[in-house]
Amino acid sequence: MTGDSLGRPLRDLRISITDRCNFRCDYCMPPEIFGPGYEFLPKNQILSFEDIIMLVKAMLPLGLEKVRITGGEPLLRKDIAVLISMIRECDYGLDIALTTNGSLLSRHAEKLANSGLDRVTVRLDAIEDEIVRDISNSSISSSDIIRGVEAAIKYGLAVKINTVVIKDYNEHQIIPITEQFYQMGVTVRFIEYMDVGGTKNWNPQQVVFGEEIRTIIASKYGKLKPVKQQKYGQVAKRWSLNNGYEIGFIESISKPFCQSCTRARISANGKLYTCLFSEHGHDLKSLITMGADITDLRDAVIALWSKRNDRYSEVRTIRKLETRPVEMHFIGG
Repeated sequence: MTGDSLGRPLRDLRISITDRCNFRCDYCMPPEIFGPGYEFLPKNQILSFEDIIMLVKAMLPLGLEKVRITGGEPLLRKDIAVLISMIRECDYGLDIALTTNGSLLSRHAEKLANSGLDRVTVRLDAIEDEIVRDISNSSISSSDIIRGVEAAIKYGLAVKINTVVIKDYNEHQIIPITEQFYQMGVTVRFIEYMDVGGTKNWNPQQVVFGEEIRTIIASKYGKLKPVKQQKYGQVAKRWSLNNGYEIGFIESISKPFCQSCTRARISANGKLYTCLFSEHGHDLKSLITMGADITDLRDAVIALWSKRNDRYSEVRTIRKLETRPVEMHFIGG
């Protein structure tokens, strides 16, 4: 498979395995919408483990190198370690990762590591508990999440921290977060606040640009040096302190990276999305239900990917785009 209409290969697959989450973050699942009466997907509409394995096997010959399990909160899905083992058996060279809010990680880390998971990315936007609880609309503390990180490290998983920075809200947490994970030897990636699906009342004035974040970090740790990118399609630009500790920056607002995007996303109900900002997905689960085999799925993905021309973040500033992208809890980010 040569690539999409802009020459971008399909190397990364992100699979959402649940639309449920135990947090109610305003930028993803605001509680006034996702309250006690909200109807999540019924079990029969969610991808089964067998469905997921069919999709992975269909895409492996197309050049797939990495599978990331997302949600919602993927650790809410029963027997997730079994799924990881099933994916690992598809290809022992595949890079398998998981994104989580970290609240349940300490109790799952050992099983995840034993099942063949390589890496975990933990979302944490503050060290100060009041902010963590305010963002998540939960009773969680940062120490609960840090314990999960420690457990992941203990059992041999590689760990990264993702932190979304919002102006006049958690900017003052940039240094505490850097300090915490610098001491633990864990890479932090600071993310510019994006206008993704489900984000409530987003506006550009809320964005803290990567350059501003680096200036804040440099005020304490000294000037950061850019690190040469090692791989096509990497979304985080890496910078290092004088002692070699690396910090990542995902700058999709100020420095869009659409031109090298190699990601396909599958929602919890089995729809393929070719961009995080897509409004409509392509229903692969229905194909499976109608009897499609792995070859049929592969042909469908090739047909869809070859026509892909998405570059939302690059054209956002040139056009006024009126879009309603798929909600984050559905597609995993």
